[in-house]
Amino acid sequence: MDKIASFQKDHNTLCPGLYFSTRICGVETYDLRFKKPNAGDYIQNAALHSIEHMLATVLRNGPHKDKIVYFGPMGCRTGFYLLTAGLHYRTVLSMLKDAFAQSLALDGVPGAEKSECGNYAEHDLNGAKREIRAYLALLESIGEDEIAKEEEKENA
Repeated sequence: MDKIASFQKDHNTLCPGLYFSTRICGVETYDLRFKKPNAGDYIQNAALHSIEHMLATVLRNGPHKDKIVYFGPMGCRTGFYLLTAGLHYRTVLSMLKDAFAQSLALDGVPGAEKSECGNYAEHDLNGAKREIRAYLALLESIGEDEIAKEEEKENA
């Protein structure tokens, strides 16, 4: 079997950041890397679950809601994947900064009731907000050089 694109990246060199990954059938995949792979620091399951609920809700209620295909966690617990239809890196970066800021303002985890979630008992709002704060600071630090590099990959 062929290796999928995400397994072809050298995880020994990946660092936290926001990366354009692939475009297949008009759907862009973005890698929201919160943690350095294999460094022993992973997002705890309950916080990961809460971030998924929070961001999926905020993104699907935002100005680009019709272009959000999917938002969900990586199995390795080092980040998330965002799949979009027709959004470019610079727009995604701006949208994510806004979405993470809005998530920090939430008083609870959306969709965390037993009737709404298949694992409603495993959420951690405070842990999620801690991870979100750290990742938002990383997003805020992304400069024009990094943006240009990702846009170049996106346009290749």
